[in-house]
Amino acid sequence: MTIIIGMLAVILYGGLTYYIGRNLLAVLQAFGLKKGKKLYWAFLFLWSFSPVFGMLHETLQPFKILGNYWMFFFEYGFFASVIGQLVYVVTKKRFLKWIGGTAIGTIMLLFIVGTYMAYMPTVRETTIELDKEIEPLRVVVASDFHLGVLSNHDHLRNFVQLTNEANADIVFLVGDLVDDDPRWFVEEGMAETLAQLEATHGVYAVLGNHEYYGGKIDELVAEMERANVHMLVDETVKIADAFYITGQEDITNTERATLESLKPQDTLPWFVLNHTPNDLETPAQLGVDVHMSGHTHKGQLWPNEYITNAIFEVDYGHEQKEDMHVLVSSGYGFWGPPMRIGSQSELWIVDINTKQ
Repeated sequence: MTIIIGMLAVILYGGLTYYIGRNLLAVLQAFGLKKGKKLYWAFLFLWSFSPVFGMLHETLQPFKILGNYWMFFFEYGFFASVIGQLVYVVTKKRFLKWIGGTAIGTIMLLFIVGTYMAYMPTVRETTIELDKEIEPLRVVVASDFHLGVLSNHDHLRNFVQLTNEANADIVFLVGDLVDDDPRWFVEEGMAETLAQLEATHGVYAVLGNHEYYGGKIDELVAEMERANVHMLVDETVKIADAFYITGQEDITNTERATLESLKPQDTLPWFVLNHTPNDLETPAQLGVDVHMSGHTHKGQLWPNEYITNAIFEVDYGHEQKEDMHVLVSSGYGFWGPPMRIGSQSELWIVDINTKQ
């Protein structure tokens, strides 16, 4: 059954690729392309299956990069093909050059805007007031760095600078710190840069699903500890006798500890870091004060946020569920294409106080 489903998926994917390619070729021919059809189709299908090639061996890393860009063109190329064909039919099959040129121009504009939104992070701010006593606490929260080739060292340096400018008391990194394999994090010396973060109570982080995909968790944890990042792997710690932080493993680990087993014994403010916001009911019932996640990317590329919004109770932003505050970040980095449409790379500054 799995093989059959896989074959059907390949056939569907290949069919959609052909559909996009046929429409693009029609536009190119309208603009005078007369030769090179075989080369065109060979390149298109090589590009479209480059994500698969990139997974075969680390020496094929360039194919993975090509595949990341293909994901952007595949999604918006499909939308452009459907809309363009509808307009073409309505106009009685006229204005092909105008329709095609507009479609290509729009995709290129989205490419530029999306790249800017991915690499130029914004700083979002919110205030949380707790019913419990707590000294004013400034927290920087970020997730989904996916550090690697495209979400690169310069992007990390920018994060460190923005965070240090915020004068944080504590920093929370909520999973998907690297893009599967920590290889590039190690080779580029990113640990030394991350170690430059300044926070009164330190930097704490949890694992995400992509750390599990990479399968090098021990190596990653060692690198993070070398960068003075305290990895909380199903662990609860007490900070300055003032509040607790619990870091859950990602739900990818089906044997992770229950939140009940990690609950502190007293009633100090309780913060939970859980990469995937799949279950907000349990922490709300257990008395968590602030629950922080990432994972959703807010869809990353429009209109994918409608999917994440349908899947998760809270897929983005700061909301309150009963007495628990929920914060879900769209992420500082990106997965796949280094672009964002309808979202922007971000970090959060959260000022936490006692309710007056």
